[in-house]
Amino acid sequence: MRRQGFEKGVTVAVSGDGAIDVSPEVRAALDAGRPVVALESSIVAQGFPRPRNREVGRAMSAAVRDGGAVPAMTAVIDGRIRLGLDDAGLDRLASTDSIKCSARDLGMAMASGATGATTVAATLRIAAMAGVRVFATGGIGGVHPGGGAADVSADLPELGRCPVAVVCSGAKSVLDLPATLERLETEGVPVVGVGCDELPAFHTRESGLALKYRMDDVGELARAVAAHWSLPGAGAVLVCNPPPADTAMARAELDGLVGQALAEADRDGVRGDAVTPFVLAALNRLSAGRTLEVNHALAVSNAALAARLAGAMVA
Repeated sequence: MRRQGFEKGVTVAVSGDGAIDVSPEVRAALDAGRPVVALESSIVAQGFPRPRNREVGRAMSAAVRDGGAVPAMTAVIDGRIRLGLDDAGLDRLASTDSIKCSARDLGMAMASGATGATTVAATLRIAAMAGVRVFATGGIGGVHPGGGAADVSADLPELGRCPVAVVCSGAKSVLDLPATLERLETEGVPVVGVGCDELPAFHTRESGLALKYRMDDVGELARAVAAHWSLPGAGAVLVCNPPPADTAMARAELDGLVGQALAEADRDGVRGDAVTPFVLAALNRLSAGRTLEVNHALAVSNAALAARLAGAMVA
């Protein structure tokens, strides 16, 4: 099987002997035009403590199936890019230490035979190569506070080049959210709220940042995504689904906890891509586990919405 690539008509091999190993279930769904939802594996390997991480990975996959779509978690296993993990692959990532693979790391992991969990950026790249058009995650990366214009997550430029609808709960609350929205505009990525008029901030439904577009009907959203992709060079559409109201935290409370967590990171000299996992772990401790519950709930909610969107897009 071969899928059309996402840059200048490049065709990428995704058979067992090509760039990506696609599971038989995912391959059959793609060939038949059935809905498929990509899932990242970094949320399992680095996003949650053990054994909760395995529960979250399985719950997201179950939510996709319950919505009528096929889950396709991405990873690099022994140097092979994988699209669609079985239970053994998920358990391996959940129970052992693995490297964190962004888009830049995929080729190096392949060359070295490494096993790695894929981030949002890497999953976007894999999904676009294989022709998977919908991807569910927790929250995207963005512009890091105080780091200047150059301190930007690889998620943002990858969103600008990969035609994938990304269902998330906005950007993580530890980021510079106004700057992140500005960068998304620069990358040509429309940001659409579902059930919200402002950008969700991961653990909270509130950010104070108004969104230009709101579409609560999944069919309308699917048509808008298709219209966006009808234009040459169009990249992702960011679909923002706020965390469930019964678990979401109040913005003021969360802001206070984030301030404490960032101060701890600065005190301990945490830098670069280590900041976000450090701060998320600190937030879990400072909130007595509440942020972890929100993260779990929003990840499953996003997977369910992504399944509905994927179904509408192939209807």
